[in-house]
Amino acid sequence: MEVLLIYLIGINILTFIMFNLDKWYASTGGWRISERNLFIACLAGGALGGYLGMKYARHKTRKALFTFGVPALGIVQLVFFIWVL
Repeated sequence: MEVLLIYLIGINILTFIMFNLDKWYASTGGWRISERNLFIACLAGGALGGYLGMKYARHKTRKALFTFGVPALGIVQLVFFIWVL
């Protein structure tokens, strides 16, 4: 159980950083992180970090896949985590 908690904290921090880096890269015209990789990070357990990254950086908020998909993934992951407990 402790390993799962450490994993979830790590993947959410990583996903938050990915969203913020992609926003920074977008504003500076640099290399970008693909939407596919951002969504995969959310699927891997980082939906909360992705949602917070979207809100904090105001990034990907116009994309329906992210606006509705990431919160829905977060709810599914929360239910799963409660079920595992």
